[in-house]
Amino acid sequence: MAVTPAGTPYVESSDNVADYPGVSLALANHIDDTAGKVLQVVSTAKTDTFSTSSASMTDLTGVSQTITPSSTSNKILVIVSISYGYSTTGTNPRFLLLRNSTAICVGGAAGSRPRFTTGGNSGADVNAATLLALSSIQVTFLDSPATTSSVTYKMQGASSAGVLYLNRSGTDADNTNSVSARAATTITLMELSA
Repeated sequence: MAVTPAGTPYVESSDNVADYPGVSLALANHIDDTAGKVLQVVSTAKTDTFSTSSASMTDLTGVSQTITPSSTSNKILVIVSISYGYSTTGTNPRFLLLRNSTAICVGGAAGSRPRFTTGGNSGADVNAATLLALSSIQVTFLDSPATTSSVTYKMQGASSAGVLYLNRSGTDADNTNSVSARAATTITLMELSA
C-alpha cells in the first residue's frame, strides 16, 4: 500500500477518479473537497406587513431564523432581502443585523456617529413617486459564530421620523397601481464547512 508524504495510507478507488476527470488516481484520492460546502440551509419568508415609528432599533417581526452549526469552525452565510416603504420624507430608515443579541456587520466607529448595517434615503430630495413606492435593501454577510449551539440571526429597523413599513409602500392604496404593491422579505442562513 502506498502512503502519502505525511504517512497517511490511502485506498485507491475508481470513484475518486470519476469525481475528478483528468486527475491521476493517486492525486484524486487526496483532494479535499469538503471546505466551503453547503451543509445546511434554513430560510424564512415574511409576507405580511409590519410598521414602526420608533427611533430606537426594533425587531422586525418575522425576520429571524435559527441555525445550529455542526462545527465551531464552520461559517454561516447570512442573506437578507428587505422590502420596505415609508410615510414621509425624513424617515431615513436604517437596519441592523444581529446574531442573538449582538450586532454584527456594522459600520466602523467614528466619534458619536450611529452605527448600522445598512440604511435607505428618504430625504427632502426624494420625489413623491419614489416616496410612495416600495424600496429594497439586501444584506449578505459571512459570519463566524464559533459555536455548535443554536444561533438566531435577526434584523432590526428604526425610523428618524414618520413610519417605516415592511413589505408595503407608504400609501398602500387598494388598487392595481404598482406603487401600492405588496412584497416579501426573506432571511436565509447557510452553514458552510471550514
